[in-house]
Amino acid sequence: MADFPPVPLTLEGSSVLHQFFGFDWKAWRSCTDGERAKIADEFTAALKKLDRAAADTPVRSALYSQLGHKGDLILIHFRDSFEALNQVELDLAQTEMHGFLVQKYSYVSVVELGLYESSRKTYEAASQKGFAAHSTEWDAEIAASLKRGADAMAPRLFPAVPDAKYLCFYPMDRKRGEQVNWYTVPFAERQRMMHEHGMIGRRYGDQVKQIITGSIGFDDWEWGVDLFADDPVVFKKLIYEMRFDEVSAVYALFGQFFVGVRLQMDRLNDWLSGKL
Repeated sequence: MADFPPVPLTLEGSSVLHQFFGFDWKAWRSCTDGERAKIADEFTAALKKLDRAAADTPVRSALYSQLGHKGDLILIHFRDSFEALNQVELDLAQTEMHGFLVQKYSYVSVVELGLYESSRKTYEAASQKGFAAHSTEWDAEIAASLKRGADAMAPRLFPAVPDAKYLCFYPMDRKRGEQVNWYTVPFAERQRMMHEHGMIGRRYGDQVKQIITGSIGFDDWEWGVDLFADDPVVFKKLIYEMRFDEVSAVYALFGQFFVGVRLQMDRLNDWLSGKL
């Protein structure tokens, strides 16, 4: 692998926006009952338009009641482009409810499937055909391989928001300091570690739906991780076990963790009344 690119191939899919809001309860309670009802109905209608493109299409936006002091509401949006995500922001900004929402945090990324397992085979196949790395022929060979992968992985690249009760989101980096630097580790070693890391996640596959998004060049961290499950304790078990894995124990840095409970959009009035 010494003569091959050190960068693993990736497949990209949906553009993703996470929004984390605080809610101005004091201002909300100062409104009359009629004003609150009007504002809530308008906002619920706006959320339902974001929820699905049509009744028979996958869920592409989801709402969560957030736990802890970091905020009150979480919105996740999966779209086909950054322009579509920006339009979501603009649509929400036109509602009266937006004046009661205080944005605490946001995260921009794209669904990413890392191809450590197949990158080596793809590079070797191109080399065996006599193509020099980054030549026109090499690039065409790589592009054809990625196209085949994208077609096969379309459901994972363009997912619906999973229908699970709980959400855990966190951003993360790989270390690149003077003593420990993921990006200077030989490709084969990174491939081995990522394979072992992935095997842990697979063991939890029947309990947790995981969506990894890439954010290098888009946001302050390198990846975002969404975990969806019907039992929140499984988040702790999965992440704790992964901490003992080499790729996490030695090379990972984690940002803040955000946890929420799924809030059906037509139940917003209940939430505004203090009920889940």
